[in-house]
Amino acid sequence: MSAIWNGIQEILGGTLTFFYSLIPNFGIAIIFLTIAIGILLFPLTLKQTRSMKAMQEIQPDIKRIQKELKHDRQAQQAAMMALYKERGVNPAAGCLPLIMQMPIWFALFSVLRNPGKWVSAGSDLATAVAAGKIDFLWMNLGLSPSESLKVGVVDAIPYFLTIIIVVFTAYWQQRQTMARNPTPGQQQPGQAIMKIFPLFFGFISFNLPSGLVVYFAASQIFRIGQQSLILGMDGDPKKAEAPPKGRAHDDTTPSRASQGSPGMATQPLGDTRRSPHVSKKKRGKKRRRK
Repeated sequence: MSAIWNGIQEILGGTLTFFYSLIPNFGIAIIFLTIAIGILLFPLTLKQTRSMKAMQEIQPDIKRIQKELKHDRQAQQAAMMALYKERGVNPAAGCLPLIMQMPIWFALFSVLRNPGKWVSAGSDLATAVAAGKIDFLWMNLGLSPSESLKVGVVDAIPYFLTIIIVVFTAYWQQRQTMARNPTPGQQQPGQAIMKIFPLFFGFISFNLPSGLVVYFAASQIFRIGQQSLILGMDGDPKKAEAPPKGRAHDDTTPSRASQGSPGMATQPLGDTRRSPHVSKKKRGKKRRRK
């Protein structure tokens, strides 16, 4: 287990070294690392977003089950599990990308706490770390926001602005998904817990290295873009189900003229044959003319 953990830290350190060699700025290297991790975890993000949409779509059924079986909790839970199975919904899938990123957060925390140990020896990044030049937007990314207060209140402003960005983007990401809720006001399973995450991120960011806080902010912004792409790619199921405007009836429904009246045989359009009644009337008219 220790070998796996050290391997993750070495990969992160090597990746940061590579991105720093492209653009010699530690903050930019962290942002590039964020994008790389986001692309790597895109399949999980896709599954998470679609699972959350599926949960929203079955909210009317969940509400009906809760109302009908409100006095029988065991039957209610059984009916809910049957509904999840029938619709192919996994309520826990919404947290999967967050859980998968946890080891990366902890490993990145260790790398940023002691970057000289994990970045490639002899590289430009190793030289910058040894000189203490791991700055980004007036921040020393090795310091935490709480430690920045010891330097001075004015110097701590960029650190706390980064925390505000983390909280705001986490909130915006949730709002982006909840805006597709077909039953506004309906509380989804786990939604109350998800509302705590923006504040949770802001709270833990106070004592984390600012490099990790930059990772949080960049990750949230990247996820907002990813969700916009996924939601746009899948479309709005409610609009897809609605009939186009201006159509009075389905094309597959025969018109009243083509259906005919009860008891009469219908004739296909364009048929040149005449009914017996019409033929007799025409013959009668010809005789009177003569």
